[in-house]
Amino acid sequence: RDIEYNKNVALNFYWNGLERQVRISGIAKKIKTDESDKYFKNRPRESQLGAWISEQSKSIDIDYKFEDNLNKIENRFKGKNVNRPLHWGGYCVSPNSMEFWQGRPYRLHDRVLYRLEDDVWKIERLSP
Repeated sequence: RDIEYNKNVALNFYWNGLERQVRISGIAKKIKTDESDKYFKNRPRESQLGAWISEQSKSIDIDYKFEDNLNKIENRFKGKNVNRPLHWGGYCVSPNSMEFWQGRPYRLHDRVLYRLEDDVWKIERLSP
């Protein structure tokens, strides 16, 4: 049975030392399995192994033994390439707005918003 999920997402990238931030809103779409395979192959081996023991955001026991499970996975793939677990995959975000924020003194921050409207990017400056 297919479950329909909310595909609206927001990504936020913040650089404290630079007082800068980028916020992107859009629609997420799961990428094809061959694209996920290709991306997975380019990840560090440690990240590939970690993907096998982490079903991201799934509830787990409070005393879950990450190291024990990691050792099992390391032994399973010893001397072999790590293939992508079926539960692991990527998403592509099609943005419909992007805000660029620059911190300024007295909280008079510089904010520029790019908003997609009828397939044309509109640019506007926002009040701090």
